[in-house]
Amino acid sequence: MNRILRLTSQVAITLLSLTLLQHCKSTGENKIESVPDSSSSHQVIKAVDAKTEFAEINNKKIAYRSVGSGTPLILCTRYRAVLDDWDPLFIDELAKTFQVITFDYIGVGLSPGELSTDFAVISDDIKDLAAFLKLNKFAIGGWSYGGMIAQVCSVLYPDLVTHTVLIGTSPPGKPVKATADLFMEVSSKPVYELKDETVLFFEPTSALSRATAERSRQRIQQRTTDRDVAVPEKVWSRYFLGIGEYIKDKTGTLEKLKDLKTPILVVSGTRDIACPAENWFALNGQIPSLQLIVVPQAGHGPQHQYPQLVAQYISDFVKRPILE
Repeated sequence: MNRILRLTSQVAITLLSLTLLQHCKSTGENKIESVPDSSSSHQVIKAVDAKTEFAEINNKKIAYRSVGSGTPLILCTRYRAVLDDWDPLFIDELAKTFQVITFDYIGVGLSPGELSTDFAVISDDIKDLAAFLKLNKFAIGGWSYGGMIAQVCSVLYPDLVTHTVLIGTSPPGKPVKATADLFMEVSSKPVYELKDETVLFFEPTSALSRATAERSRQRIQQRTTDRDVAVPEKVWSRYFLGIGEYIKDKTGTLEKLKDLKTPILVVSGTRDIACPAENWFALNGQIPSLQLIVVPQAGHGPQHQYPQLVAQYISDFVKRPILE
């Protein structure tokens, strides 16, 4: 077990500082810009310009976008999010290393149908999407609700999933620390304003986090054509039905994670009011392949606050395995 990396919050924060020194340069006002990579000078399609395409499989139609080349990375998104809700800078940074595939769940956005409340069914959709794209193996990532689906998919298809990246999410089963009432209240608003996004996905008591929330929102709004459609209110309850089953964990996903050999990276913010990092602390030592990074002055969406940094974590995680 001494070969397994376990990152506590304190150690992860130290690593954050080291990574900033090694991989990034300050551009003022706490704005971080990646040091250019001379090996990736070729022209690539940017996330804001990526074309929406459709995979038609077994009477299903899944809207997706693909950016970059390299190791395939399929990303599962959060509650009430669609293709447009990923920070394009985060996607572009990932695309330096990966073929990044984002998609709308069936019944959400541009994918017609009804959102399933069974994460195994959604995992099957991901498997089918990978087959449509002729991917024999792929890394999977998920943010929040999407991270829960990524865990189920990893357990169901260990021969397909090479790495699992979990951002601002919770493990299966009853949480040690529950979602805050504030998150439930604000997340139920019909439309999110900047102040709502700051509460939901950032750390509103931090000036740094508030500033990055505004910049992230501006980047997300850059896409003006070929935009996705919002998730209607009638669908929202189906997310929670699925989460409820995930918490009950009648299929034993948590116990299966403990036996899973697939490397798992968890990235959390110090103030995640939706999926607190404490829920992962409680599993310290129980999931042998798990690495945990807790990012300071960040909330439920650390990848939107530190897009270059979190993308670098993910790239290093996939390229530099620590487990045999």
